[in-house]
Amino acid sequence: MLENSGRHARRRYIPRGPAAIGAGLIALALVAGLLAVAARRGPERSEGVAATIVATPQPPPTLEPPPVVESWPRWGVTHTQYSADNETDEVRSRAADLFSRVPVLQNQHIMGWGAGNPEPSPGKYDFRDLDRRVKLMAATKAQPVLTLCCAPDWMKGGAEGRTNWGKIEVAPQREHFDDFAALAATVAKRYPTVTHYMVWNEFKGFWDEAHNNWDVEAYTDLYNRVYDALKAVNPKIQVGGPYVPVDSHVSSANSSTVKGPWGSIDSRPLESIQYWLEHKKGADFIVVDASSATNDRGLVPDEFTALKKFSAVTAWLRERSGDLPVWWAEWYISPDNIDWDEQHRTAVQAAAMMEFARSGAATALYWNPQRREGDDCPGCLWSPARGDEMPMAGLISGFTRWFPAGAALVDVQTSDPRVQVLAVDKQMIMVNTAGAALKVQVDGRPFELRPYAVQWSDRGQ
Repeated sequence: MLENSGRHARRRYIPRGPAAIGAGLIALALVAGLLAVAARRGPERSEGVAATIVATPQPPPTLEPPPVVESWPRWGVTHTQYSADNETDEVRSRAADLFSRVPVLQNQHIMGWGAGNPEPSPGKYDFRDLDRRVKLMAATKAQPVLTLCCAPDWMKGGAEGRTNWGKIEVAPQREHFDDFAALAATVAKRYPTVTHYMVWNEFKGFWDEAHNNWDVEAYTDLYNRVYDALKAVNPKIQVGGPYVPVDSHVSSANSSTVKGPWGSIDSRPLESIQYWLEHKKGADFIVVDASSATNDRGLVPDEFTALKKFSAVTAWLRERSGDLPVWWAEWYISPDNIDWDEQHRTAVQAAAMMEFARSGAATALYWNPQRREGDDCPGCLWSPARGDEMPMAGLISGFTRWFPAGAALVDVQTSDPRVQVLAVDKQMIMVNTAGAALKVQVDGRPFELRPYAVQWSDRGQ
């Protein structure tokens, strides 16, 4: 499948063109020229790679049900091109331990980002890759989530039995919306332990070039058909959309009234969300994604204040949706080309997670940028080919334990506003947002915090 080093590669602060959702991903594919199907290759032609369709359909995997949790975990990860199932046995075991410490949310796309084409030809399925990822989630005690993206080639004008990974971000044609909904239902029947689904990803392929705007009417039509198909399989399945990217900028003709020192939200995704809310068949949660960086000026006025965008968007979504649970399918705290060390990066990530908790976001999924052996891996959960825990893994498990959805937050005083604090009755986490060491009183106790330190502390109550 498309080689993307596990990155979404959409986070450069340049003005977004009509088809620029995932532009970095496509550009990387064009430059590298790597078209590969997971663990299997075929002759490459202009229309893509020939699919290997097994003679006998694979039976559905036997899956342990997710663990029963007292409250929704809120925090989780999205598996990408490289994950624990792509590592050696030793590294896989270490990575699995990171996932299973607490029952975090784990998300996987049905096609792409680690999964091959699930239906290369109409009615001919290949779930080997998706089975492997769903089994990984079950084995590591996940609360599993599936993203219903992307679409087989024959649904978007391509050849049957072939996969062109360079066109992964093309939407299905309108006449195949029912086919995609049927594929969603097939997936839901195959994995009865998965009861949470996000429909599509970032409006991929739904840009209306003629109107310089999103074709939200077409997306909503697709969403409604998928919603009906999933609910027909199991009415308890939870379905959410529209999973639109919420861009912001400092100066633009498309500015909305949702703004702050971090910039202004583009009006077009907000208009799309409003249309979807008014025309959807139903929804159990509302989904968006965003970067704290603006498209035109990067991080403004600084990397920590820019994170307030997440809280502002969450508040707007809760108000406009009648308080539907807000899901952040992806969230990013810097452009791709930022030069931070891991300590600095972790501090900004922790501060971002504080914003999600304070604003009442129900779910925040971390796009794991895991890479293969030999690559640098900033922000990864474990070191490639070694399995050593990296700081973000600790943040996710710690926040899952102490700050699940609905956690009763407690106000804690700090003597220096450069130290941000999030607390519940028994635990707190502190983030030094300064590039200098600080001596500070937090919760009535003295602390010495290194530059960009992230420190947990028992509150002793």
